[in-house]
Amino acid sequence: MSTDPRTAVVTGAGSRRGIGRATAHALAAAGWHVAVLDLDEAGAKETADDVAGAHGVRTAGIACDVTDELSVETALATLDAALPPVGALVNNAGITSPVPFLEVTDAEWDTVFAVNVRGAYNITRRVAPGMAERGFGRIVFLSSVSAERGGGVFGGVAYSAAKAGQLGFARALARELGPSGITVNSVAPGLIDTDITGGALEGERKEALLAGIPVGRNGRVDDVADLITFLCRPESGYITGATYDVNGGSHIH
Repeated sequence: MSTDPRTAVVTGAGSRRGIGRATAHALAAAGWHVAVLDLDEAGAKETADDVAGAHGVRTAGIACDVTDELSVETALATLDAALPPVGALVNNAGITSPVPFLEVTDAEWDTVFAVNVRGAYNITRRVAPGMAERGFGRIVFLSSVSAERGGGVFGGVAYSAAKAGQLGFARALARELGPSGITVNSVAPGLIDTDITGGALEGERKEALLAGIPVGRNGRVDDVADLITFLCRPESGYITGATYDVNGGSHIH
């Protein structure tokens, strides 16, 4: 880590078995102070306390609805008062939707985009100026293999479209913010064992999914968290606008 104090913000990291919590731990292990933002305030504080206890870094668990501009501004004001300046942002907050396109409602479509795309915009737009002013920043988007292969795993069209929107968001942002010392990359997980996917990983369904994965297993949250942490290093400053697949080879392209 740089000798300058750095805080990493991880959104949607309140779930006990989620990628966000694993990422918070991995970043803390690498020396980052960590701010956990989540719709579930109790979950956010639990993750923050867990990370602080395990790694001895400063943390904050803050309630935040990324779809609500006022909520984001309030959360970031609390963060600014509690921790050093933000050097990394992990846009992990998201929701999935398995609803087929011919059955999807306008409300369902809007909700999926509100969390995955508008939510990422709301917080990135408010964090990026400070990064640019300080001349250093690392932004990582959590997209999905569904965005690249066109669904077919868990998410339907709304989810795949929103996660693909994140890829375009990240690539264009990388071009604009590169001169300011900020890198912007995406991580596209495949089948990861989390609370969201756990119920689908049983019996024949699990066997069929694993049959298409060359390494022969589903992914673990640490597989994704370790890659995110690598992309957030100061030493990773020449990597930007890239999309990294974490899928055990299930979507080689």
